[in-house]
Amino acid sequence: MHGNESVTVSCYQRVPGPVVLIMQTLDSAIAELRSILDSDPLAQLTEADAAVVASPEHWSRKQILGHLIDSAANNHHRFVRAQIEDQLVMPGYAQEAWVRANHYQDRAWSDLAALWKSYNLHLGHIMEETPVDRLQAPCRIGDQKPVTLEFLMVDYVDHMKHHLQQILGR
Repeated sequence: MHGNESVTVSCYQRVPGPVVLIMQTLDSAIAELRSILDSDPLAQLTEADAAVVASPEHWSRKQILGHLIDSAANNHHRFVRAQIEDQLVMPGYAQEAWVRANHYQDRAWSDLAALWKSYNLHLGHIMEETPVDRLQAPCRIGDQKPVTLEFLMVDYVDHMKHHLQQILGR
């Protein structure tokens, strides 16, 4: 990770209301990402279970995993560009349109799970190798308030955990 350095990140919730602090270090987020990937949590689900759509208003497990793949793709750009640009400014993510355009429901569960795992192994590597002096790089995504690259990395893992709970908890 980052040697003996342990940087603490203050995360805030994205919905209006009071700020909720979640104190987590980048190193602990990377360790958690590695632990999730090592446990291979998606291997327990069958194609049939993954394809079930509970209602037209809700995504299937395949679509939720597709959303996580989209998140990996978007954050891959953010993590790299924030290391090489003075200030990262990127558009937001139109999640419904991305999931629809990628047709995740039509893909094999095993293919989606393998892509998700491989992409996240690479993102974990990027997170581990990011120079400490770039972690405070300012990043603006869409119309959100500016945050640091470090915040984006920790938030990425938290976002993934939230959606994995949705996938595995059904």
